[in-house]
Amino acid sequence: MNHRNRKKWATAGVSVLLSVSVVAGCNSPAPAKQPDGKPAAQEPPKLQTLTYWVGLASNVAATLKSFGDMTVYKELEKRTGTKVEFQHPPVGQEKDQFNLMITGKNLPDVIEYGWTGYPGGPEKAIKDKKIIKLNELIDKHAPNLKKVLDANPEWKKQVVTDEGSIYGFPFLRGDDYLLVSNGIALRKDWLDKLNLKMPETIDEWYTTLTAIKKSDLNGNGKPDEIPLLISKNDMGGSVAFLGTFGVNYDFYHINGKVSYGPIQPEYKQFLTTMNKWYKEGLLDPDFAVTDSKLKDAKITGNQLFATVMSTGSGIGNYTTLVKDKIAGFKLVAAPFPVVNKGDKKLWSAKTYNFSGGLAAAISTSNKNPEATVKWLDFAYSEEGKMLFNFGVEGVSYKMVNGNPVYTDEVLNPKDTSVAYAMARHVRANFNGPFVQDKRYMEQYASMPEQKDSIKIWSEPTNERKLPQVTPTSDESSKFASIMNDVNTFKDEMFNKFIMGAEPLDNFDKYVKTIEGMGIQDAIKIQQAALERYNKR
Repeated sequence: MNHRNRKKWATAGVSVLLSVSVVAGCNSPAPAKQPDGKPAAQEPPKLQTLTYWVGLASNVAATLKSFGDMTVYKELEKRTGTKVEFQHPPVGQEKDQFNLMITGKNLPDVIEYGWTGYPGGPEKAIKDKKIIKLNELIDKHAPNLKKVLDANPEWKKQVVTDEGSIYGFPFLRGDDYLLVSNGIALRKDWLDKLNLKMPETIDEWYTTLTAIKKSDLNGNGKPDEIPLLISKNDMGGSVAFLGTFGVNYDFYHINGKVSYGPIQPEYKQFLTTMNKWYKEGLLDPDFAVTDSKLKDAKITGNQLFATVMSTGSGIGNYTTLVKDKIAGFKLVAAPFPVVNKGDKKLWSAKTYNFSGGLAAAISTSNKNPEATVKWLDFAYSEEGKMLFNFGVEGVSYKMVNGNPVYTDEVLNPKDTSVAYAMARHVRANFNGPFVQDKRYMEQYASMPEQKDSIKIWSEPTNERKLPQVTPTSDESSKFASIMNDVNTFKDEMFNKFIMGAEPLDNFDKYVKTIEGMGIQDAIKIQQAALERYNKR
C-alpha cells in the first residue's frame, strides 16, 4: 500500500478498525497495468460485515426496530468502514432464544450477553468452544480496553474469570455515581394529600399502605388504588422489602461465609409480612402476573402508589408521560425500609462497575477475530466513549464549556420520553460494550427527584452482597443442575406462600425440599468461588 493510500485510511486513529480486506490490502500484489503501461484503477476495499447477536433493549424497541437504526451505529459504520448486521431475539424471549442460538454450529460473529448466565459461566462457554478467550488478542490489538483495565485493577478483577480469562468486551460503569439507579419509589403527592410522612420502617409502611387503600386518591369514585406492587422479578435487583430482613433472594455472605437467602428464617419473616399485606389488599392482587407493560399502565393510569423502578426509565419516564394528564403527579424515591428505626440498611440495588457478565464475546464461528477485536476496541477510546455516550456532535449533543450537552431533541422530545429519545442515538441509558460516562447520568437524571433518588438508594452498605463469582467448569454442570431445580421451586413457592395457596406452616417442609435438591453442595461451590475471587 503506497503512502497516499496509508494516509487516506489511517485517519483519526481509526486505522486499527479497518476491515480485514483493508488491512490485507497492504500486502496485496502490485496493481495490474493497462495496455498503455499506466496502473489500472483499483477497486475500493470491500467493507467488512459483522453479524452481531444482542437483545433489543426496551428503550430502543419503543421507537426503533434495530440497533442498526441508532445514530451510534450509523456513525460507527462511517468511521470504521464496518457494516454490522444485528440479530435481535424477540423482546422478552432473550434467554430462550440465546439457549437455542448457542447450540448451533454457525454462530453470529459477536454475541452480546450476560455470560454469567451461561450454564457453567463464561469459562465453560470458552471450554465448550462457543466463544474465544481474548487475553492475547486484547494485549495485541485492543490498546484502548487494555489501558482502561490496567488503570482500574478492581474492574479487571471483575472482568476476568477465576482462571484469568477475558471472555468479552465489557460494559463498564465509569464512575461510582453510576452504580445505583434502581429502588422503591412512591407517589409523594398522595402522601401529601393524606398528610403522611415518608415511611421508613415496616410498621410505618403498613400504616401508610393501609391509609392509601382506604382513600380514593385518584378521585374516580372507585376503590381501585393499588398500594404496593412487588413481584419476584423485583427480588433480583433491589431486593425491595426482602432486604429489610437482612437476606436476599439468592446467595449472600456475612464476613466471607456464604449462605442462601430463601431458606433462612428471615426469609420466612418477609413472606409472612407479604402474606399479611396480600390478604389485606395492600399488595397488588395481580402481583404474580403483572409484566412491565401492565405495570406501566397502572402507574400512568393513576392507580399505583409504590413499586420498584429506575431513575431514568422509571421516575423520569413516568413523570414525562403523565405531565399533562395527572395534575400534581410526583414520584420520589423512598428509603429502603428497616425493621426498627436506627437499624443499618444492608441491601440496595447497587451494582458493580462490571456486573452480570454483560459483554460482547467473539464466537468461534468468527473468521476474523483480530479485526473484530480492533473494531470493538474503538468504543473504549476517547472518541468511542463520546460516540457511545453522547452520539454525534450537532445531532444529539453540542459542546458547552468543554462538556457534551444533549440537544433539546434528546432532553425535551415532543413525541416521546427522554429515555426513548436518548436511545435513538446512544447506548448510554441502558448498557453495551463501552465505558459509561457520568456526564450522561447528570443530564439524564436532571430532575431534582432523580438526583435525590441516587442519593437515597445509595444509603445501604451492601456489605452482604456477593461479588461476581463463578463456578469452575468442573463445578458448573453440578451447580447448574442444582440451581435449575431450586430456582424453579423457589419462584413457584414465592407466589404460593404470599397468596396463601401454600400455608406458611409448611415453610420448614419447603426448606427440607430445597435441602434435598442439594443446596448445601451449591453453597459449598459458591464458598469456594468467593475464596477464588478474593485471590484474583
